[in-house]
Amino acid sequence: MARKTSGRGQRELRVKVKSARGRKLSSTLWLERQLNDPYVLRAKREGYRGRAAFKILELDDKYRFLVPGARVVDLGCAPGGWCQVAVKRVNALGDKAGKKVGTILGVDLQEVEPIAGCEIHQLDFMEDGADDKVKAWLGGKADVVMSDMAASASGHKQTDHLRIIALCEAAAYLAFDVLEEGGTFVAKVLAGGAEGDLQQLLKQKFTKVANVKPEASRSDSSEKFVVATGFRG
Repeated sequence: MARKTSGRGQRELRVKVKSARGRKLSSTLWLERQLNDPYVLRAKREGYRGRAAFKILELDDKYRFLVPGARVVDLGCAPGGWCQVAVKRVNALGDKAGKKVGTILGVDLQEVEPIAGCEIHQLDFMEDGADDKVKAWLGGKADVVMSDMAASASGHKQTDHLRIIALCEAAAYLAFDVLEEGGTFVAKVLAGGAEGDLQQLLKQKFTKVANVKPEASRSDSSEKFVVATGFRG
């Protein structure tokens, strides 16, 4: 990346993107933000498929649910950054001597490029029988169900909020069916007033429910993550 030298040392220059015919202002601003996002740049350097990898890294650093030997389901796993993190942390490749070997199962509506150490299936997790398919692929129940899914944006803030809460609730109900007792559920939600029922539901099903905004989440984003631990079964 271009740098400028001064008497005080080096500092990174901000990349400016010129507007182009046929490109909306919003697209230009998004592109400029991507090019200047330190987490995007770091993801490229470290080989992750997206900046979202750093969100799950932060959450796991704090709550320690991706442990060696864990069986993990990643709902809406595309493009695969969360799976990449999980593979390393649960020792899915078995390359950590003396550590238990974990299992990673990724599911998504779209086809996802393969990830070493991860089994990926194209599946609508809300279809009838999806929970049975997940358990069959895992060979049992899961220790962790996680989701970084977001519904397609409509441009209407309240509508988008309701959509993502509904998606998170659907993920939670699948988690209730596939989690082992003591398991963990991690999912993205949006800050607002509609998630109260979801929070109450999770508090009934888990011993502890925390709401966290990782540093890797953009400051102008209303996203946060719910981390529910100690599934009551």
